[in-house]
Amino acid sequence: MTVTAPTLRSRMLQAAEEQLAASADNDISTRAVCEAVGVGQPALYRIFKDKAGLLAALVDHGFERYVDRKRSLEQTDDPVADLRAGWDDHIAFARENPATYRLMFSPTLTRRPAAPQVIFDLLAATLERCARDGTLRLPVGPAAQRILSANVGVALAILVNPEIYSDPQLSAGVRDAVFAACLDTAGAPDVTRGIAPTAIQLAAQLRGAPPAELGDEERHLMLKWLGRLSAESAPDPG
Repeated sequence: MTVTAPTLRSRMLQAAEEQLAASADNDISTRAVCEAVGVGQPALYRIFKDKAGLLAALVDHGFERYVDRKRSLEQTDDPVADLRAGWDDHIAFARENPATYRLMFSPTLTRRPAAPQVIFDLLAATLERCARDGTLRLPVGPAAQRILSANVGVALAILVNPEIYSDPQLSAGVRDAVFAACLDTAGAPDVTRGIAPTAIQLAAQLRGAPPAELGDEERHLMLKWLGRLSAESAPDPG
């Protein structure tokens, strides 16, 4: 029975991931991968070119699974609850795929994958919903940067140094602290917060449902002003 190139590629990626998970030094051997699927190394080189290409494909495969998982999460009417679920699911993915996750977010990658931008955009879309609801204290971009970097940082800390970061409430504690800096879920107006949250909310509403009374130039100008108010008047989260 002839094995097609896509099938062989899939089997090699599975073998590489299994080897990575069992490796003490978070590394793989191309020879061992080929032996696991019963082919010679020239087959691997035809598909991936070299070991770096195999690792890059493994990273892409991990991100593909992660993005598919994110997109399959249920979207509710409460974007803040969806943010919490997204944070917790990120940590769960890292725990379930520790070796692959460490490789996905490794600073030594020779090629930067495109998927992290997709992940950032998915988070930003949920934060845009928070902005429309009036619960976002910071502009969408800075809030997404803080939340995602903290989420990745906690996951890596737990995976790389579990003996140090052993507190079972660590993830939830950091999540709640970061969310408190980015979100306002009290439901009551706070005059000490300044104009930024209102500007952020109005800008999100303009992006989501532009009023017919405004032309494109007027809407763009208003968004520019609101963006300036959001940046200049944003509360200090510290």
